[in-house]
Amino acid sequence: MINHVVLFKLKSYPEDEKKQVLTQLKEALEGLKDKIEQVKYLEVGLNYELDSKSYDICLISHFENVEDLDIYRVHPDHMKVVKLVGETTESRAAVDFEF
Repeated sequence: MINHVVLFKLKSYPEDEKKQVLTQLKEALEGLKDKIEQVKYLEVGLNYELDSKSYDICLISHFENVEDLDIYRVHPDHMKVVKLVGETTESRAAVDFEF
C-alpha cells in the first residue's frame, strides 16, 4: 500500500473568507474518494488553529500501489481539484511511502 500525505498552506485571506476556502477545499478533496476508484482511503483534516504559521490542510490517502497513485495523479477529477488548490494555496508539501 502507498500512503500519500499532502499538506497545503493557504494564501492570505480575511478570516471569514479563509473559513469558506478551507471548507471548499475540504469538500473538493473529500469528493475524490467517490470519483476515483483507485483511492482506497481518503481523509482531510483542517488545522484547528485558523491563524496557524504551519500548514492549513492535510490530505491522507491510500492506494494499492504506485501505479494506482499515478492514475489518481492524472485523473480528470483530481486535475480539477489541483486547479482549485493552485488558485487558493501558496505552498504544498507531499510525502508518499509504502506501509
